[in-house]
Amino acid sequence: MAVGSTLSSPLGPPACEKDAKALEFIEDMTRNADKVQERVLAEILSRNAETEYLKRYQLNGATDRETFKSKVPMINYDDLQPDIQRIANGDKSPILCSHPISEFLTSSGTSAGERKLMPTIKEELDRRQILYSLLMPVMNLYVPGLDNGKGLYFYFIKSETKTPGGLVARPVLTSYYKSEHFKNRPYDPYNVITSPNEAVLCPDSFQSMYTQMLCGLYERQQVLRLGAVFASGLLRAIRFLQLNYAQLAHDIKTGTLNPKISDPALKECMESRVKPNPELAEFILNECSKENWEGIITRIWPNTKYLDVIVTGAMAQYIPTLEFYSGGLPMACTMYASSECYFGLNLNPMCKPSEVSYTIMPNMAYFEFLPHEPGSYGSTRDPNPKLIDLADVEVGKEYELVITTYWGLCRYRVGDILRVTKFHNSAPQFHFVRRKNVLLSIDSDKTDEAELQKAVENASELLRKFNTSVVEYTSYADAKTIPGHYVIYWELMVKDDTVNPPTDSVLSQCCLAMEESLNSVYRQGRVADNSIGPLEIRVVKNGTFEELMDYAISRGASINQYKVPRCVNSTPITELLDSRVVSAHFSPALPHWTPERRT
Repeated sequence: MAVGSTLSSPLGPPACEKDAKALEFIEDMTRNADKVQERVLAEILSRNAETEYLKRYQLNGATDRETFKSKVPMINYDDLQPDIQRIANGDKSPILCSHPISEFLTSSGTSAGERKLMPTIKEELDRRQILYSLLMPVMNLYVPGLDNGKGLYFYFIKSETKTPGGLVARPVLTSYYKSEHFKNRPYDPYNVITSPNEAVLCPDSFQSMYTQMLCGLYERQQVLRLGAVFASGLLRAIRFLQLNYAQLAHDIKTGTLNPKISDPALKECMESRVKPNPELAEFILNECSKENWEGIITRIWPNTKYLDVIVTGAMAQYIPTLEFYSGGLPMACTMYASSECYFGLNLNPMCKPSEVSYTIMPNMAYFEFLPHEPGSYGSTRDPNPKLIDLADVEVGKEYELVITTYWGLCRYRVGDILRVTKFHNSAPQFHFVRRKNVLLSIDSDKTDEAELQKAVENASELLRKFNTSVVEYTSYADAKTIPGHYVIYWELMVKDDTVNPPTDSVLSQCCLAMEESLNSVYRQGRVADNSIGPLEIRVVKNGTFEELMDYAISRGASINQYKVPRCVNSTPITELLDSRVVSAHFSPALPHWTPERRT
């Protein structure tokens, strides 16, 4: 029931009294963004004044911005790694934070290619929950009636480890799904999902996906929105349905459960839900056996109003495929967050993906912004550049995000490049441009230029006995396949015509060698998560990269300054490269991956 007649908000009429309080909170925070930021910094510095880290910079109890900015340097993960390692090894002294470290959150990778360990405190779960609680009140402004149905969301936990000191280390969303905030969340008619907790919390990805899909099919008429964290995850669910619809229909027809569902808690939960429904089973078989899957989402779930997925940054490459499968449903990007900190939300979630802007909530952390030149992939040369406060950024300019958090990060470079689009009250709204220095990304993986170069070098070692070398290469993330995969274009030079050229088998092994050289996040996506497909090498004709240079020069590039792009995403360029392909090769096996051991 809309209560706009009795309650009001500058954002719009709230759907209920609870929503009205949430919207008013957003207004309070954004109206006084600078004052909130000043208070947040003072709280952080006051509570952590006796930590080892802040004592190094002799703040002497000062909590004002001027002292903080003049004494505390901007840092990255490598600067902090020795302190983090001490905590991981079991040092319980107040190194970064005055509160006890409760666990480590593993983020998606460092420049060295392995996951970062981010300490956190229990209080951060409460802070993240505040942001989660704001999402549906905003969505209800744009999509009425969400209390009359359910959401079909594909949520998964990932592997976790323990540090030598005994603290658990796991991805931020795994931490949230395993928390009491998620498992014992109060009933909210606007936020009911079809997946039982047992399905979300099952560590086996097949069993988890299968049962979440099965529940979603049983309740297909009640589903009002479909979602996953990333666009790639939702497409993976569609691909899963393509591969498993016959077995799913069998379970629905007979009221029996696939014997592959063996997790005890999940099996018990699902056996009470699975009932014979021959009519539904026949419908699923009829729809899914059709060759054309265009609009399959709305064909199976006809009342779906929108997709709830991240389609900004690297995920934008999946927009055309999602439009195909959904029949053009709106895509809502609701929230901006990372392992280090949750940042803000989209106050206009039904806008076009290209227009998504996130409003930074000033209560989440202390935010500063490093001016960034558009198009620049390098880091600033000034060791102590002037950072801009949240309320002082300028519309149209790009910045790198720098954060100071309650749990002890101080002036930490997140690596996200953001562009200011406008302001809501006194809080800026940002469009996510990209991750700094990231070249390739399919899911949560991030591969930079140096890592790609090293992988090509390692793989090309297999060509030496054939007197063959890689003359030039480039790459792109192919999102047209499900799951997406890396494509590497190679131009080869055979130095000795008397030696047989490398065989298809050898070039396939080169694909695997490249995968073995990539970071653990990529390899986990290949092996454990099935979120990345086999790497592909496409060998192109000799002279192809000269043609690529000619094309760039014809478009205005300087012949003196031209460099081969190590990643391409322009359709004319990929079409040119593909028209010159003489052979294509895929990785023949999975690369080595085991859950990381923290030492």
